[in-house]
Amino acid sequence: MSAVPTEQSAAVLRATAGVVAEHAEQISAVFYRRLLSTHPRVAPMFSRSGQASGAQQRALAAALVAFTEHLLGEPRRPFDAVVRRIAHRHASLGVAPEQYPLVGRQLLAAVAEVLGDAVTPRVHDAWDEAYWLFATALVAEEARAYQRMGTDPARPWRPWRVTARTVATPEVVSFDLLPTGLDPLPTFRPGQYVTVAVDLPDGGRQARPYSLSRAPGSGSLRITVRRVPAVGTAPQGVVSAYLHEQVKVGDVLDVSPPAGDVTLTPGTDPLVLVSAGIGITPMIAMMGHTARLRPQRTVVAAHADRSPEHHPLRAEMLEIGALLRDFQLHTRYEPHSPVQIDVDALPLPDGARVYLCGPLPFMRDVRAGLLRRGLSPDHIRYEIFGPDPWAGNPT
Repeated sequence: MSAVPTEQSAAVLRATAGVVAEHAEQISAVFYRRLLSTHPRVAPMFSRSGQASGAQQRALAAALVAFTEHLLGEPRRPFDAVVRRIAHRHASLGVAPEQYPLVGRQLLAAVAEVLGDAVTPRVHDAWDEAYWLFATALVAEEARAYQRMGTDPARPWRPWRVTARTVATPEVVSFDLLPTGLDPLPTFRPGQYVTVAVDLPDGGRQARPYSLSRAPGSGSLRITVRRVPAVGTAPQGVVSAYLHEQVKVGDVLDVSPPAGDVTLTPGTDPLVLVSAGIGITPMIAMMGHTARLRPQRTVVAAHADRSPEHHPLRAEMLEIGALLRDFQLHTRYEPHSPVQIDVDALPLPDGARVYLCGPLPFMRDVRAGLLRRGLSPDHIRYEIFGPDPWAGNPT
């Protein structure tokens, strides 16, 4: 991504980036309040639980800071991956280019509300330019994503029928899905997700992404959903609770086409798949695809969980592993959070491609350990459920 601000704007951004970064979370909170009160029709695109816990505000703040660093030539990491991740998420929700002006107005208004008189016309114009550079990059990437998905952003949802419902653990349920009409089953790459939108009993509508937990070619799509409990002041996950409590075989769900760019790398390089909790779902799809097409490929799987009984899809992982010629499984069970993996004991075959999926602290620790062991950052990819507050500081 080659976004470059004007020289005048760059000077203003450099002079004000520190104070904006210092107040980024407060700006984000004000932005969401303003946006959702002024434009309530966009509320289904934003997670209620993410708003309540502050995760969504922290994610926007991290992206804002990271993009400013990128513009000023001072990035702590390449920003292209952040743009792709956000764009895929937006494409799965049907975000359209015409929504960016209203977002921009509310974001700049939030900056002015929080920083007050410090936002002079020159400061406003510089940050407006920065926003539109960011928006333009997202719109372009979203257009490519829509094209690959074969999706009209005005109609991102299709009706899918639940053909099977399988309890995986006391808190995890899998749902098999098929299109209700004549639409063909979409192709997808292992590691991608679909977004499910539900109409809640209170009249609201919410959407959540769920990794596809079975390899392509099985004749249906499958998602595996962990019920998100209430923790502290954060409420329970409203969509996961709805799916667990209300959805049965024969019901119809609104589902977007497969999206996401953290997908299995073709080739013969060894794979190291590291997961915790429900983060196992994309790993199962990657393992299944590898077992069917390249069973000779070395696969190391490492999973952390509370117990074998809480390990989702454990039996399926072992069954797929038996089809691979060179497979190692490493598990670590701890009854209390946070769950961890001993990175120093993890086998790392030469040239390994590593995939991470699990809670953010877990992935941070694993990634940092892999980097200490000398693995190239380019060989480590990660998937995140929900907002991405890691965008600006992955280590």
